[in-house]
Amino acid sequence: MPKHVLVALPLSDAQRSALQASVPEYEFIFAQTETVTLAQVLEADIIMGNVPVELICQNHHLEWFQSNFAGPDTYLVPGVLPEQCLVTNATGAYGLAISEWMLGLWLGLQKDLFLYRDRQTQHKWDAITRQVRPVAGSRVLCVGMGDIGSNFAMRAHALGAEVVGVRRSVRPGAPCPDYCLRVVPQSELDAELPQADLVALSLPGTPETLHMFDAARLARCKQGAILLNVGRGSTVDCLALADAVHSGHLFGAALDVTDPEPLPSDHPLWSEPNVIITPHISGRFSLAKTLDNIVEIFIHNLKLYAAGQPVDNQVSRTTHYVSGGSGGQRLVCDMP
Repeated sequence: MPKHVLVALPLSDAQRSALQASVPEYEFIFAQTETVTLAQVLEADIIMGNVPVELICQNHHLEWFQSNFAGPDTYLVPGVLPEQCLVTNATGAYGLAISEWMLGLWLGLQKDLFLYRDRQTQHKWDAITRQVRPVAGSRVLCVGMGDIGSNFAMRAHALGAEVVGVRRSVRPGAPCPDYCLRVVPQSELDAELPQADLVALSLPGTPETLHMFDAARLARCKQGAILLNVGRGSTVDCLALADAVHSGHLFGAALDVTDPEPLPSDHPLWSEPNVIITPHISGRFSLAKTLDNIVEIFIHNLKLYAAGQPVDNQVSRTTHYVSGGSGGQRLVCDMP
């Protein structure tokens, strides 16, 4: 019996044809996340795309779930997927799109551009008298050095920033990327925070990262630092962040993710002029290359799966990170 592959993504005809040609012996069903049916989900042996959890949890024979996100957190909850089901993510697909969002928001905050936009909407020609800070020479702390964090680290380095990376763990003797001063384990995070002008978070949502940046850790940040978060909103205590910005301890923040998401309309972060919030859009498909990357990753893994070889980007259900012991590896699509 041929494998049935359900693909729930807004693909072009060319992308659909490329998928079908990659493993001709498989049967493909194409749908949209918003309109996919339970019957389509139940027929599938392999699913690519984030179909509704309430549907996928009813497929008890699913062999492999390929998320179109880097962090498939909701699908890793026990009982959503069968125990034997492989889980892979889209690591490698979003580095370009999200790191450019990070760069743009950082520059906007650093140069007061958003405050000038506010004044423009009020028809005001008023200069902000405080000095702005240079990007060149800034110390950037990238907390999370996967595809997204590494892409941003390279772009920050290219602008003259000094970059320090933070990983969950660092192998003894592991080479340091040439765009970093050093890469340190998470256990050294608190020692690095007081030196960082920018703290850039790109972490998955795990019990380990839940409110990692609470009031105490935010207080360890350098006076006047900027915080970016593109990983999971649960990494940051948003009320504590609002206090840190309002008090002036932090200069500002740019958030593409929040906790909860969306924030309540009366949350104090909405009213902070030096806080920019976007509705979890930094990594969607507004950049066409992102969807191309996701299709490329799936085709790569489909060929491996059909050949009986370990697929890449396998996610550990325990850590929510791409597992190093699964036989596969971490994929990279966009590196400058």
